[in-house]
Amino acid sequence: MIRKSKSLFCAAAALLMLLPFAQDVVAQTSTAVPFMLISPNARNSGLGEAGVALSDDVSAVFWNPAGLGFQEGMELSLNHSNWLPQFAQDDLYYEYFGYKMDIPEIAGTIGTALTFLNLGEFERRDEGNNPLGTFRSYEIAFTASYGTRIDEDLAFGVGLRLIHSSLSQVATGREQGSGTATSVAGDIGILYRPSKLTLPFSDKDIGDRLALGLSITNMGPSISYIDEDQSDPLPTALRVGFAYDIVHEKYNTLTWTTDVTKLLVHRELGEKAASPFYEAVYKSWDTPGNVFNTFTLGTGFEYWYSQLVGLRFGFFHEDPSQGNRRFLAFGAGVRYDIYGFDFSYLSTAISDDDTPSPLSETLRFTLTVNWNRAGGPEDDGTRIPADDAAN
Repeated sequence: MIRKSKSLFCAAAALLMLLPFAQDVVAQTSTAVPFMLISPNARNSGLGEAGVALSDDVSAVFWNPAGLGFQEGMELSLNHSNWLPQFAQDDLYYEYFGYKMDIPEIAGTIGTALTFLNLGEFERRDEGNNPLGTFRSYEIAFTASYGTRIDEDLAFGVGLRLIHSSLSQVATGREQGSGTATSVAGDIGILYRPSKLTLPFSDKDIGDRLALGLSITNMGPSISYIDEDQSDPLPTALRVGFAYDIVHEKYNTLTWTTDVTKLLVHRELGEKAASPFYEAVYKSWDTPGNVFNTFTLGTGFEYWYSQLVGLRFGFFHEDPSQGNRRFLAFGAGVRYDIYGFDFSYLSTAISDDDTPSPLSETLRFTLTVNWNRAGGPEDDGTRIPADDAAN
């Protein structure tokens, strides 16, 4: 017998609530390893979890690997969050470590990331309710990505991810298998950043201000804890978005960015196993009611003064039928020389009911070290060209 400790019980319940899933008369789209959808860094969390077009740092490994194609130099990112703070459990936490380096010999930039979610502790007991010891439950993933420019304005990226989920190290009751499972997944993305783009019926050039991104992440075989007939799909996600510099001056920049995300997962009613990911890419659009209810929206604004001090505000919305995650996000960041620090705060005060969301008051912290090949802190590999910043 396995008895859950308080922290693990809370984590399991919260993970179920956080799954962006629908259960209707046609299909069920609950997924395994939902930790692969957690926004990894404080910057994008403060922007309402938008990042597919603002992939100008090492977090592109998560949001859109094509963003690596526009980056140079080396960067290290350390991210931490006490996960689901409403449960007040110290052993529920999320870590994300990222590293990127451009390699001229392969005409692109590589990025790696390690994602770790600690879920707490299990307590094992025998049939007589005697304790047999404890073990920890966790989920972990390692990602390697590559991005390169196809031409001056367009980049392409791919990623490969190894995922391991350890929820239980022994079988439960008469079930086959155990609570551990491993799978692999792939990412693909494109990013368009025009150097010159004149608006129709206007002489206004919005080149170097606009970015358009698209990515599909976590494509791979379903993950199975018990047997293949009861496997669950990976959280394959389609993201489409833009980023636009509303203000683009020497000392002041104001960027607006927005992501629209849809889970590409599908399970026929009455079927234990989910549709393969390559079928779910098109079957997931066949849902009763309004298909737009299956989208999530993340949007936010980022202001920088002289690339030294930044402020962020964002909003995230998910339809009530899909999980009802809705929150405001706030964030700030500072840069000094090659170092950077960011934090974000989530507020779910806009929820309709009085029950606080497990995500409420979530804090994320990010520490970055950015060694650019040019060697100057003003040329930090961000989306704004260095020569523009110097004018």
